[in-house]
Amino acid sequence: MAAGRLLVWALVAAACGGGDDAGSGGHGADAATAVCGEEPEHRGDGTYYDADGGGNCMFDPSPGDLMVAAMNQTDYAGSAACGACAEVDGPDGQILVRIVDRCPECAAGDLDFSMEAFAMIAPVEAGRVDIRWRYAECPVDGSMSFRFKEGSNPYWTAIQVRNHRQRIAGLEARPAGGEYQAVAREEYNYFVAPEGLGEGPYDLRVTDVYGHVVEEPAVPPGDAVLVEGTAQLPACE
Repeated sequence: MAAGRLLVWALVAAACGGGDDAGSGGHGADAATAVCGEEPEHRGDGTYYDADGGGNCMFDPSPGDLMVAAMNQTDYAGSAACGACAEVDGPDGQILVRIVDRCPECAAGDLDFSMEAFAMIAPVEAGRVDIRWRYAECPVDGSMSFRFKEGSNPYWTAIQVRNHRQRIAGLEARPAGGEYQAVAREEYNYFVAPEGLGEGPYDLRVTDVYGHVVEEPAVPPGDAVLVEGTAQLPACE
């Protein structure tokens, strides 16, 4: 944890892009194609499973916050949905859930909820119900954070972005004084540089699906460590 790390600078450039497929996600910083505040509606089936807040997105279990869901294989989009929030309308109400897992057998438009979340939109005994949902901003507190995966080192580096307000389109990294390079996102929701990023610290540049950019300077790497950032992606206006 890098508590007390001095903020050298942080840049937030708000620039909403255009595009037709707001749910497609992407693996690079050039994948910002959605439009702020104009997310399309998705329709599908809502089901539930025994969720603990962990899953394919490789977030930590969150027993105190089980307003979570698994995304269908199509809209999971290679982990582009991980950490996103969705506003869901069901037969008996509306909820906001965070995407933490993947549902391989679910059809496009489907969401598989924790039992706790499902119970807020329909009777649990219903099992499967019609739902409508849109991506929405996550009500995050504080800055984004960056987790370095177990085994990360100067020669193989894996970074996960956490606590982000908007869906992440891409991550770029550079050693101090170097050139930014795009880091590919794997299906398990880590951006992985298979040949590593060097000794560090690294400057990181995060781009969301709306084209907002945040640069986080001098992030110290480590093996299985979580580094608190100093900036957050802006809200849509």
